[in-house]
Amino acid sequence: MKKWTLAMLLIALALFGSVIGFNLFKQQKIAEFMANRPEPEFPVTVVDIKTSDWIPTIQAIGFIEPNQGVEISNEIAGKIDRISFDSGTKVTKGQLLVNLDSRVEKANLKSSQAKLNASKSKFLRYEALYKKNAVSKEALDESEAAYSSLLADIESQKAVIERRQIRAPFDGEVGLRNVFLGEFLSVGTSIVRLEDSSVMRLRFTVPQTQISKVYLGQVVEIFVDSYPDTAFSGKISAIEPAVNYQSGLIQIQADIPNNDSQLRSGMFARANVILPTVEKQITVPQTAITFTLYGDNVYIVNEDENGDLRVTQSVVKVGERIDAIAHVLEGVKAGDKIVTSGQVRLSNHAKVRIIENDTLKVPAETPML
Repeated sequence: MKKWTLAMLLIALALFGSVIGFNLFKQQKIAEFMANRPEPEFPVTVVDIKTSDWIPTIQAIGFIEPNQGVEISNEIAGKIDRISFDSGTKVTKGQLLVNLDSRVEKANLKSSQAKLNASKSKFLRYEALYKKNAVSKEALDESEAAYSSLLADIESQKAVIERRQIRAPFDGEVGLRNVFLGEFLSVGTSIVRLEDSSVMRLRFTVPQTQISKVYLGQVVEIFVDSYPDTAFSGKISAIEPAVNYQSGLIQIQADIPNNDSQLRSGMFARANVILPTVEKQITVPQTAITFTLYGDNVYIVNEDENGDLRVTQSVVKVGERIDAIAHVLEGVKAGDKIVTSGQVRLSNHAKVRIIENDTLKVPAETPML
C-alpha cells in the first residue's frame, strides 16, 4: 500500500513539474518574441503650428425679441360687427383691426349733438342779458354749466365710440386671429398679436469682469438654430446701468436688422461680442487637444536620435474656443508639429507615423499589436 501511494505521489509531482516547465518555456518564448518584435508605430495626422490673428469674443446666449410687440385686446366689452385684417398680414399704425358694435353710443352722441346748438344759444343769450342786468348771475352760471356739461358728454361719447374701434398702435405684422365676427368680447380679450420685426433685439448678460470691454455700437454676431450657417450682425444699443448683485452679471441689448424677416421673436440665440483683433497668436484645431486629470494636453511630434518620430505630451493653457479652433496661451509654440487625430493609443514618447488624412477625422488605420 505504501509503495502504491509513493508511486502516485511521484507521478503527480512529475505532472505538476511538467506543467510548470511548459509554462516557463512558453513565457520565455513570448518574452523572446516580444523582445525581437518591432516597436509599433501609431498612425497619426499632424499640423504645423503657425501664428495668426485672433478675434476674441465674449460669448453669451439669449432670446430674440421684436422691436415692439403687444397683444391687441379690447378695453370695452362688446360684440364684434367688423374685422378688418387677415391673419399674418402687414398693418399700419392707426389701421382699424376690429370694430365693436357702437349703435347705442352713436345714437346717444347724435342726441347730445342735437341739443348742443340750443344749449349754446341759451348760454350766449343769458350772457348778453346778464350784461344788461336782465338775468341773475346764478341763471348765467347754470346755462354755462349746462352747455359745458353737454360738451363734456359729447367728448366722452366720442371717446367711447373710439375705444370700440380697435386699431394698430404701430406698423407691424399681425399673427393668428383669435376672435370671430359676431363674437361678444369681455374686457381684455386677446384679439391678435402685433409685432414690429423690422429690427429685432437680443438681450443677454455678460460677467461684470467683462464690462470694460463692452460699449455702445459694438458689433455682435448672432447665431440661431434655424439658420446654423448664417451669422446675423447686430450692434449693442443699450447697457444696463447696474450689475445684478446676486449673479454679478450685467444685461446688454443688441439691435439686429431683420430686412429679410428671417429672425422671429422667441428664437434661442447665441451671441459673440466682437473684441479687438490680437495679432500673432497660437491657434490649433480643437481635435488636437485631449483632456486628462492634469488638464488639457497636446502631443508634439519630434524626431529622436535614431530618426524615428516620437511624441511628447505637453500640458497647454487654452483661452477661448470658437467652432473647431482653440486659442492656446501656453504649452506650444509656432513651428511645433502636433497630433490632430489618432491620440487614443498614444502615450508619452510613443513612436508614430504621419499619414495624410482629414485632421478632423480619426485615422482608419490602426497599428497591429
